[in-house]
Amino acid sequence: MDGLVLQGLVKRFDRVLAVADIDLALPAGRFVCFLGPSGCGKTTLLRLIAGLETPTAGRILFDGEDITDRPAHRRNFGMVFQSLALFPHLSVEDNIAYPLRIRGADRAAGRRRAAELLELVRMPGLAGRHVSQLSGGQRQRVATARALAIEPKLFLLDEPLSALDAKLREAMQVELRLLQQRLGITTILVTHDQREAMTMSDLIVVMDHGRVQQVGPPLDIYRQPATAFVAEFVGTSNLLPGVVEPAGRVAVDGVSFAVGDGAATAPPGASVTLAIRPEDVHVLVGHQAGANRLFGTVAFVRDVGASVETYVEVGGRTVVQAAAPKDRPPVAVGDAATVELPADACVVLRQ
Repeated sequence: MDGLVLQGLVKRFDRVLAVADIDLALPAGRFVCFLGPSGCGKTTLLRLIAGLETPTAGRILFDGEDITDRPAHRRNFGMVFQSLALFPHLSVEDNIAYPLRIRGADRAAGRRRAAELLELVRMPGLAGRHVSQLSGGQRQRVATARALAIEPKLFLLDEPLSALDAKLREAMQVELRLLQQRLGITTILVTHDQREAMTMSDLIVVMDHGRVQQVGPPLDIYRQPATAFVAEFVGTSNLLPGVVEPAGRVAVDGVSFAVGDGAATAPPGASVTLAIRPEDVHVLVGHQAGANRLFGTVAFVRDVGASVETYVEVGGRTVVQAAAPKDRPPVAVGDAATVELPADACVVLRQ
């Protein structure tokens, strides 16, 4: 099979289990994000793929070949590190050509390849500059060009945008995605930023405690989270404890809710969590009876410009609604309010 396949991959550091029995198949030509909190094992997994760490158990296959024991320098993978790891005493051209030089290419070939890549990353004419003279975004482009110099079969990025300011970071996310689409190279990005993962990837691998929690396209991960961890980590979710009732309904605080298909997989009486995104919640003025509704009191209203968040205290917990300014509910702190949770937006998570 073309692409990257991980089979039963395990990595231990003494008594610490960093990667726990991961099975994963990543198709060729896709942009994949390993997403999760700090310490979840995503960078260790990337370093195992790169050949910078040795697995405790399991196999790594690439395009059908077992590369588990192949040294990093023989895998023909390009990598951009979080620190970028550029040589400050060398010029832009020499930094980009360095991987070719250590593989025996002559200076003229390195110069030609550097010129091609500087055009690709939109930095023509800067070959002679030193790295110390570059901006953060330019350094990131040089690190990208250097990783691509050997025409790698797999492109690995370990949080390369984390040191950039927010605006530049978002611009570089788009640039990297467009570059990957132009080259068609299989790419894996490690990030803890769910917005970055949603922006850039074809496929997201959500990790926690060394394990894969869910794999899927960004919108599937967002709309149909498999666990409460995924629902909370990828975006923001309202999580309400409930109990499955007959006919696939779920009781929340004694109120019977119609929900999506998830409740059908749990038997009546099972404890579940009802997840719903803030943008799917409706807030109504006062206490208004109706289906899939809970009564509460407005605790806080936050206007963040592009959206207005309304926090409603319901039965000892908070339900958050997010709406465009033109759709904000006409309520203020202390007002009685009703929260409506549409059935088709409610995702049932097994506990």
